[in-house]
This record gives sequence, structure tokens and C-alpha cells, in this order.
Amino acid sequence: MVALPTGRRTSYLPPHLPDLAGGPVRDDVTREVPAPARRSFLKYSGALGAAAVLPPVLAACSGGPQSTNDTGSGGSGKDATLTAVIGYGNDGSWDPAQTASAFAMAANNHIYEGLLDTDPITRVPYPALGTRVPADPRATTWRFSLREGATFHDGRPVTADDVVFVFDRILDPRTPTLAKGFFESWLKGARKVDANTVELVLKFPFPDGLSRLTLAKIMPRHVFSEPGAWDRAITGLAVGSGPYRQSAHHPKSNTTFEAFTAYNGPRPPAFKRMNWLTIVDAAPRVAKISGSDAGAQIADNIPYANIPRLEQGGLEVAGGAGMNNLFLMFNTARRPFDDVRVRQALHYAIDRQKMVQVALKGHGTPASSFLNEANPSYRRARTVYDHDPGRAKALLKAAGVSGLKVNLLAVNVSWIVDCLPTIKASWDAIGVETTLAPQETTAVFTKMDQKQDYQVVAAASNPNQFGLDADLIMHYNYGPQNLWMGYTRWAGNPVAQQLFAAMDRATREPDPAKKKTLVQDYIDVVAEQAVLYPVVHNELMTAWDPRRLSGIRAQPYPGINVLQAKWA
Repeated sequence: MVALPTGRRTSYLPPHLPDLAGGPVRDDVTREVPAPARRSFLKYSGALGAAAVLPPVLAACSGGPQSTNDTGSGGSGKDATLTAVIGYGNDGSWDPAQTASAFAMAANNHIYEGLLDTDPITRVPYPALGTRVPADPRATTWRFSLREGATFHDGRPVTADDVVFVFDRILDPRTPTLAKGFFESWLKGARKVDANTVELVLKFPFPDGLSRLTLAKIMPRHVFSEPGAWDRAITGLAVGSGPYRQSAHHPKSNTTFEAFTAYNGPRPPAFKRMNWLTIVDAAPRVAKISGSDAGAQIADNIPYANIPRLEQGGLEVAGGAGMNNLFLMFNTARRPFDDVRVRQALHYAIDRQKMVQVALKGHGTPASSFLNEANPSYRRARTVYDHDPGRAKALLKAAGVSGLKVNLLAVNVSWIVDCLPTIKASWDAIGVETTLAPQETTAVFTKMDQKQDYQVVAAASNPNQFGLDADLIMHYNYGPQNLWMGYTRWAGNPVAQQLFAAMDRATREPDPAKKKTLVQDYIDVVAEQAVLYPVVHNELMTAWDPRRLSGIRAQPYPGINVLQAKWA
């Protein structure tokens, strides 16, 4: 999410991790392009389910929203258009290095490739633009030969220069992309060996880095080094080497795709055309996939209350338990939320089981760690916030707090709104007068970006969009220069400083078992401090018509992936 070339840093998106060693390795032959300007990734990405309104500047864009009933349709049988309904906005950033938009990230997985990509469910890496997975994940140099005959959607060949261009941008200290936080702690840089061969140079052995390479989508240098190209990437310009090319993009309406006939990679396109509709409101989204004359074959973000009716209509509905969560975030610069006892009290007060049963219809689990229970690094935290109103009252009394009034600022994501009454009832029950203030997601985080005053925020997050490894998940949420820590005003706290040092030690630990223990130990600190911490983890549901589609696998994070699907 960058604009015109400049070396100036803005205040919105600081690097997520400290610079641990030197800058990126650059090949002598590769010309450096100017560092782009930065913009807030949350403002433009819709990271939490919403996105800013952006002008349609692409040649492929219309002058305004198109009808989601007929755009991109046509054909029958094997030539039919796959129509999907995505419950998130398509007007967030499409820049792969910056976006956390559910719609854009899902679409980009069909448009772009990394050197390696990962299976959407297992997250096991497989060769994409690179011809093989490095034999030794613990090596400090990984060499990749590029797939012979790989071309971008404009017909130009994919070269080592394109790969170096992408990694140089990610690691540029003047360009704090979101992707930087996933790479800079362990990756020193990329260098060109020859026109079709690159090497990645690591700072230390980091096997988890292999699965993260899917987050570095290879983009054509000849397109994105042009002036203003990053602005166009924000608003929808997408040129990759993947199995589908973007054929039209209508912000707030739909995005269409066509099979890229020159694609010669591992997961070829099965659909001649695709039309992805953005329908954020639950009722019309469900209606679009319902009934004998349904206008779509697959939809994500299915409300729990609609599951029985959709199943009765012959649809398959499935979900995945992952890191999707409702979290509370405290402003620790404002009393009494600087006191850990107050933060803990508000967590202990919440009846999480009631929230799961009433608001989530059983499709959730009270958080017993920052990580969800299915995560490979999960361990029940030392501090678990079981419903204990007596303990909550005692903690408030010990902190010298009485007559507390809380204005709970919240995003208006539908399932979050369903959970808010339980929080209010729970806090009111311990004598904390609670006012609920749900707002558009962009409005909430604009306040955060502008450093406006607040008390407590309730919002949704799912770092599984980026991967499963705990190091990535925790650095996405915590770190000395992390965006979230800027929101909480906690990074300067002595406990935070000790936490960040522990996280750095865990990142560098070469032994997998020891690393897992180090991560679990510092998550105990995160749980105890409760500065930014999940209340519940919940399932995300996907519905599809098995009479039309096969090979669909529901994923535990927003969006869809149809790279292994086909017509039934």
C-alpha cells in the first residue's frame, strides 16, 4: 500500500519487527527503484473485515459498481462461470505485500505465485514458481530455479530480476510493508544468480520461513516499478503468473477472473471464468446461494443461524476451527487500564461459555491461550480466564477501582455484534457500567491510526490468513514496533520489553522442541498481561452446492480457495 516514490516514513505502519542485522543483499546487476511512500495498511486493506472506499482507476474498472446479478456470467456446462459470494469488501488494497483484506488475499492466491506456495488447509509448502522445495530447510542459503516457461499475465517471462525486486521491496528499511514483519527478522536478502536462478540468504537457520514464502508474491518488475503503480495496486491492479488473471474489477461490487491459458504450473485452472461478488450483509449473501435459482455456487462467512436451512436445501456447509477470534484491546495509557488487575478482572467477568452457546450457536471455544487449540504450538496458558465474577470483583477492589464506566468501542462485524450483549451483561454484573459502541471497522481503526483516546476495543482478527506458525502469529500481534502495540500504548512497559526479548530468542532458537517451549512460555506472559487477548475462537463457515462443485475444502480463515476444485 504504497504511493509515489519517496524515502519518507509515515506514522501509520511501522515495521513489525526490529532490524536484527544489516540490509538486504542486492545483486550488482539489479537496478534499485525508489522506495515507495507508505499508507496505513488497515485503512486500505480491510484487515478486519471492512475496507475504505477507493476510486476505480484501473482500465479494467467500470465507472461505478456493476450489477452483481449478471456481471461476469455466461456459458454452460464446463464453460460456465463459477460465481462465488465473498462476505468481505473487494475495495481494500490488492498489493500483496501490504494487504490483509480477506477478499484480496483470497483472490491474489489465484492470481499470483510465490517461489513456494502453501496448501490452503495443511499449509505445507509446495513448489510454485520455484521448481522444488529446498532439500535442507535448516540451510542459511536457499537456491531456487524458476519454472521454465513461466510468464506473467501480460506475456512477459518471469525472471530472477522480478524475484529480487519483490524481496528488495519487502526488506527495504524505508518501506514498512506488512510483509516486512514476516521476513525481516530472519531473511537477509535475495540475490540473482542468473536470469532464472535466485538465492535467498538467511540470517540464521529458519525452517518456518519456507511456508512464509507464499506471502512474497512475485510481481512483474516492469509493471510495478513504473511511477504510480503501487497506487494502482492498492485500487486493484493485479498482474501475476498464477492460474487466473483478473479480467475486471468493480470496487464494492465484484471482481472477475479468466483462466490464464499460458499457465504451466502445478495447480492449473479448472474454471474458464469466475465472478466473485462482494456482499458484506449477511441476508443478501445467504439469499444469493439459496434456492433452486441460486445465483452462486459457493459462499463464505455463512451465519450460524442459516446453516440448517442451507443444508436442507441441498448445500454442504462446513467450517474450520482456527485463529479467528474476538479480542479485547486495552488503552494502557489510560487509567485504570494500565493496571493488569483491571484488565484481568474484565476478562474473568465474561461468561464465555454463554457467548459460545448464544451468540456463536456452539461454533466456538473459549480462549485458553492466545493460540487456538488446533495450533501445533498450542499449550493451555498459565492464566485462563474462566468465568469467575467473584475473582473479577476482588481484582477490581485490589486495584482500588470502583464505579468504573467503560465505553466499549467495537467493530460492527455481524458475529462480533452478536457477542457484545454477553460482554455488557457480564461487566454490568460486576458493577462495571458498560456502554456498547459498535461502528464501521474503518471508523474504529481510523481512530486508532489517529491516536484518538479510547478505553477498550472489541474486534475480530485471524492471523491464519498469513500462516499457522506461532512465531508469525505472535509477531503479527506483538513486537516493539508492532502496529497493534502502538494502538495499546504498551510497548514501553518493562514487561513488554522482556516479552519482546523472549520472542526474539524464540525466533532464533534452532531446536524445534526448545523453540516451541520458548513460544509457549512467552505466550503465558501475553495471557497474564491481557493487553490484546482473545475472548473466544470461532469457526468460519463456507457453503457450496456439491451438485455443481467438487474438491471444495472449507478453510478456517476468510475467503475461498478453488485451486483444487472443479465442476462436479
